[in-house]
Amino acid sequence: MVRQNLAMTVGGEGNRGDVRGERGRHRVAVLAQEGVYPFELSIPSRVLGSAEDSEGRSLYEVVVCTPDGSPVSSDAGFSVAVEHGPEALATADTVVVPPTSRLGPFGQGDPLPPRTAAALARVRPGTRMVSICTGSYVLAAAGLLDGRRATTHWQVAQDFQRAFPHVKVDEDVLFVDDGDVLTAAGVAAGVDLCLHLVRRDHGAAVANRVARRCVVPPWRDGGQAQFIERPVPEPTAATTAATRAWALERLQEPLTLGELADHARMSLRTFTRRFRDEVGETPGRWLTAQRIELARQFLETSDLPVDLVAHRAGFGTANSLRQHMRLMLGVSPVAYRRTFQAGNSRP
Repeated sequence: MVRQNLAMTVGGEGNRGDVRGERGRHRVAVLAQEGVYPFELSIPSRVLGSAEDSEGRSLYEVVVCTPDGSPVSSDAGFSVAVEHGPEALATADTVVVPPTSRLGPFGQGDPLPPRTAAALARVRPGTRMVSICTGSYVLAAAGLLDGRRATTHWQVAQDFQRAFPHVKVDEDVLFVDDGDVLTAAGVAAGVDLCLHLVRRDHGAAVANRVARRCVVPPWRDGGQAQFIERPVPEPTAATTAATRAWALERLQEPLTLGELADHARMSLRTFTRRFRDEVGETPGRWLTAQRIELARQFLETSDLPVDLVAHRAGFGTANSLRQHMRLMLGVSPVAYRRTFQAGNSRP
């Protein structure tokens, strides 16, 4: 079957080494198909194309290709002419599949369209595979998401799960990083994922510069659960925004759920429910994520001892920081600092 053959040839656990290809820059190929959405198609070029090293040299080479090199129609009433055909996939270090209004939906066992399957067959083993929004259907139909955690747009998440029961669908997050295969939720979550790729490949400082250049937040709180349709609250209803801002200025302190609720002038139950509705995760998980992000900045930009980094980030002890970083990032503070300090470009 097409799915099985593609799953054997692309992706793979070996793509966790140097992010630079033979040309000195990481080559990204974006696969445009009939009915492609222009906004999502442009995200990799705009975000990854803005990443530069300390000397102003581009860190990524981003090219756009189609399954046969011919122009494709877009969902916006115009055609997209490209300079590359499927041969670009054979030299890519990362392949990005944006969504399209024409392709799919696929079901379990359904083959990919012949042109798409033939194009993806050119991808080298170990290539990092990325989907944006419903581009996840292509990766799933190729068998690349079997047994893996992945996400897609929340509106089609249940259909996606039925179509691909072997995929561990998480509809609450903005993106999923499963090593060599990454998936983003709907539309603008592609920006979040591309910024994550820059952060993962080259560190938070480079990603933050890209975010400033693109005038987007370097990291969005919560997941796509906050965008799922739900009754609109009354205009007079209190929010947790002020309390979140208050907490961000006090990450070093041992904040409790009770203190957060008191600041918001809500009961524990009301605060927890409203916080989750607005942010998409619990107050505890949100606090931990903010502290991890602060610790990462200290580790990348300072020579503070790990004990002091842990204290300033609100973890109290170095052991607590190590446990949380291993849980969330899979590395120790010392290993993370060694990776991202001094301009090191290896993830």
